Amino acid sequence: MAHLASTLVGAKHAGYLPIAAYTPGSSEKHSFEPISGLPILGHDADINSILYAIDACRADAVAVSAGVQLHPQTLRHLGWELASRNVGLIMAPALTDIAGPRIHTQQVAGLPLIHVTTPSLEGGQRVAKRLFDVVVSGALILIAAPIMVLLTILIKIDSRGPVLFKQERVGIEGAPFNMLKFRSMVVDAEARLADLEHRNEGNGVLFKIRNDPRVTRVGGVLRKYSLDELPQLFNIFAGSMSLVGPRPPLPREVEAYEHDVRRRLLVKPGLTGLWQVSGRSNLSWQDSVRLDLYYVENWSLAGDVVIILRTVRAVFHSTGAY
Repeated sequence: MAHLASTLVGAKHAGYLPIAAYTPGSSEKHSFEPISGLPILGHDADINSILYAIDACRADAVAVSAGVQLHPQTLRHLGWELASRNVGLIMAPALTDIAGPRIHTQQVAGLPLIHVTTPSLEGGQRVAKRLFDVVVSGALILIAAPIMVLLTILIKIDSRGPVLFKQERVGIEGAPFNMLKFRSMVVDAEARLADLEHRNEGNGVLFKIRNDPRVTRVGGVLRKYSLDELPQLFNIFAGSMSLVGPRPPLPREVEAYEHDVRRRLLVKPGLTGLWQVSGRSNLSWQDSVRLDLYYVENWSLAGDVVIILRTVRAVFHSTGAY
């Protein structure tokens, strides 16, 4: 229930605003739900108490979360009573982060069962994604070539050192690869990392500093508009990365992964992804993982196109970039 409430509060555009909670059969008699802070209007499992609470708070709809301690007959009667009051009834299953196309409701022996198809990126889907990556990255390389030449000159003028920065990242199925970026920091940035660990403003696993002293003047501009990531187009064209996918992790980050988080490695890491268009460095580690796993579970070529279009907007707004 708390997860359902917090999700709806964070997605006000969905049109649902939680106003109260009811916990039938709960042994913990709280006045407020500990996580969401919603007032709890009752705990009794009888239909009259539930209806009294619904009338008292003047709810437009009632969401029944997974695991609610109500007898099926009570739930059926509740649906009838809500219909007579013109109050909506919403059933919220325990399935989270599953996209709509994978969910199908089917009547089996009079029961409305929810069927969830297994996600896969094999055969034709994998070929289509790879073809999309090659065509789009090749076109972008040609279009961005003059910009990359200009950035090369500016980086050389601004500070000594190589123009490109190569860093080992972990790709699909744990395979390591060298990710390319325009150098946005001083040459000895990696050596100075240990001295800055105590200033980490990231989300626990990821290291980020809002005003990192290692970033050069040109590097600050590159990072703000994600121009430092343009060389990754060559990673995509070569096949070690994809245009859209989970954020490419460092080996030390993968070592800290829990078992479930390793599902991020089932697809190629991406130049952009749901993490890029949803806040970037402002995201918590849990939210970053949730978004990446959602992508892995619900990939589609149409979804990739939407993420790319949203990335353009996110880059121009520079949200969460530092």
